[in-house]
Amino acid sequence: MTTTTAGVGGMPSSPDPSLLLPCFALVALLFLHQLFVSRPRSKGGSRGPPVVTTSPVSKLPVVGTILEFGQSPVKMVRRCYEEYGPVFTVPFFHKRLTFLIGPEAQEPFFKASDDVLSQNEVYGFMKPVFGPGIVYDASKKNRQVQFQSMAHGLRTARLKGYTSKIEKETRQYLQQMWGDGEGTVDLFHALSELTILTSSRCLHGDDVRENLFKEVSELYHDLDRGLTPLTVFFPNAPTAAHRARNVAREKMVELFGKVIKNRRDNPNVKHSDGTDILTIFMETKYKDGTLITDEQVTGLLIALLFAGQHTSCITSTWTALFILNNPSLIKRIVDEQEDVFAAMDANAPVDYKMVNEEMPLLHNCMKEALRLCPPLILLIRYALQEVKVIVNNKEFIIPKGDMVLISPSVGMRLASVFPNPDKFDPDRFGPGREEDKSSPYAYMGFGGGMHSCMGQNFAFVQVKTILSVLFREYELEMLSEVMPDIDYAAMVVGPKGDCRVRYKRRV
Repeated sequence: MTTTTAGVGGMPSSPDPSLLLPCFALVALLFLHQLFVSRPRSKGGSRGPPVVTTSPVSKLPVVGTILEFGQSPVKMVRRCYEEYGPVFTVPFFHKRLTFLIGPEAQEPFFKASDDVLSQNEVYGFMKPVFGPGIVYDASKKNRQVQFQSMAHGLRTARLKGYTSKIEKETRQYLQQMWGDGEGTVDLFHALSELTILTSSRCLHGDDVRENLFKEVSELYHDLDRGLTPLTVFFPNAPTAAHRARNVAREKMVELFGKVIKNRRDNPNVKHSDGTDILTIFMETKYKDGTLITDEQVTGLLIALLFAGQHTSCITSTWTALFILNNPSLIKRIVDEQEDVFAAMDANAPVDYKMVNEEMPLLHNCMKEALRLCPPLILLIRYALQEVKVIVNNKEFIIPKGDMVLISPSVGMRLASVFPNPDKFDPDRFGPGREEDKSSPYAYMGFGGGMHSCMGQNFAFVQVKTILSVLFREYELEMLSEVMPDIDYAAMVVGPKGDCRVRYKRRV
């Protein structure tokens, strides 16, 4: 084999001739796959969506789009939408990724049943985190029961009780960490801590929150760090992060196993007020009459924490920062809070009706933060059957076996749907405008259709209760003159940059 000499930047100045033939062969095969295999016809002869064949990143077919996707999925999806239209396919190694962008194209994604567009084949990489038999690893019947139990724990009657718990945790945290004076704090970090504190109180119960929170929090972070981009493709790769994840899940099962046993062995002892979701999961039975196992109870608790922790802490941070970046909006938010509590004692508790019905501006600020900065940049399904998509009276057939994706980050920034789409404008959801209702499936802050997030009402209550206390109790000011960037490199998209704020206790 001929050796090479290093050129500028340490790159080879000339390729090894023995490598040229297999490289050219690989590129040729990918190109042929792109031209022929990746453009299958349906049974009726209709051609599938247009296939993306070029990329500004590299002239090599297929390779260029893969590199572009790796650099910035959102930018790539936006470019392809502008060049190819609302339905297009991107070959990705041996997979076909078909994107649906815009309300009309997205409709089949949200309306299709699991028998047509399935989640299980896509999110199987979560099994090492949640455990066997949980959500995407469960049978269809068992998954329905699990979702019903979650929905039961997040219904309105329970949210009314959760509101006071969230407020209590928020006040205790702020008094302990911020006190009555002034200072500076990383808001993203603070709201991340507050989110898991309030979630633990509501989901796990008083006995876990007060006695085991430190252990649960540390184990959760190990589970969280075990979810990396590599996990999606190789969920059991022998990495340090995966090993720590596996140990954390085993310890979490052991810890909650003791909590469950203690509750069952001592039914007359008041472990919590009975509204926590752990209590519901412990009593869940599948349709064949078998009781859910302790390990599965723990898995469902982990799944709920994963579903809510990132969404709530990221959304509360973006909402607060967008408000603080607009002085006139700060005043309107504070005025709204004063109006809500005007006829009440200064220390009056927040109740569910206040949060749910009497804070429309704060609610719309949260919706607008989710529109501009959705935590998930891509939602994915697997086509078990052909899927018909009609856009602008043009029909496309997505073949069986495609990965079907939508991008909330791109779809909610279309000027045709949301005028002046890059501007933070909470009034776009207010009376007389209601842009989120201009088209079906235009707004995807919490997904949509049959798989819309069942925890969205809890998230709204949690975030708005925390921010209500925050803006009433403290004067806040951003230290940076610019908003943080959006960290599109992260698995769950959050702020990247300076999130510090200056706080001062209101007199």
